[in-house]
Amino acid sequence: DLFQPLTFLKHCQSLGAGGMQASLGVMTVDEIHQLRDFADRHHMFIDAIIRPPKNRQDASRFEDEVKSASEVRVKAARTTIIPGRRYERFKTLEEFREFERRGRSMLELAAPIVEKHRLPLAVENHKDQRIEERVALYRHLDCEFIGACVDTGNSFALLDGAYDPIEALAPYAFTVHLKDQALRPYEDGFLLGDIPLGQGSFDLKRMVAAIRKAKPNIRFALELITRDPLKVPCLTDQYFATMPSVPASDLARTMRFVNNHAVQQLQQVSTLPVEQQVQLEDANIASSLNYARKELGL
Repeated sequence: DLFQPLTFLKHCQSLGAGGMQASLGVMTVDEIHQLRDFADRHHMFIDAIIRPPKNRQDASRFEDEVKSASEVRVKAARTTIIPGRRYERFKTLEEFREFERRGRSMLELAAPIVEKHRLPLAVENHKDQRIEERVALYRHLDCEFIGACVDTGNSFALLDGAYDPIEALAPYAFTVHLKDQALRPYEDGFLLGDIPLGQGSFDLKRMVAAIRKAKPNIRFALELITRDPLKVPCLTDQYFATMPSVPASDLARTMRFVNNHAVQQLQQVSTLPVEQQVQLEDANIASSLNYARKELGL
């Protein structure tokens, strides 16, 4: 059961990874000690995954999870604040802004709790807000314990560019979702496929250097989902329903990057038997960890 924190940490250690990011929930004293002791013994880091409080009634649940994570001595807790991909989940800008307000309110509730327990809360750029919106949110909150989980691929799907989002978010970073993405144009926009590190379209060395320049001691968590490529329909009207003010230059820059860095082959996963899907997942992870060690110095 890889959803059990200690089991998953042992699995990560067996693969040669340096730590894990996982949902811890509320743990018993024995569970906390076992997990913390294993991590200390093997010099591994732990990042938690915690849902922000939906409202004041949910704040106690959030604080209980933060307290557990703090006692485990996690480095950061990753979270998200807006459900779904912006261009798929929401039909109008007004609908998106309502969920954006809810997300801001959740972080306003979370701020005094993470400050009390001194636990960095890392909000992922999750194909939700564009970078200028996310930076404005951090400035509004003005909380030293609320920052970024920098995902190195997500913001490209919102036409923010490949490297500008990384450089803008790096000063706020508490943890990283390191991923490579394979790009290819299709009739409605472009395909965005998770691919083993070093085999995709992005300059990972440039990304890692930008983040480390701002945060030299930050940890990088591999996020690699073995699945069919995602469709980003940025040449359709509906895609821009929640982003009407995005300049044409951003679209042009994105499609130019896609065309200049297109790959010939993308992994098609859903048609494979389950056993082959598992084998491909294992191979992708092993390849990525090897690349991270040898080429990225992680």
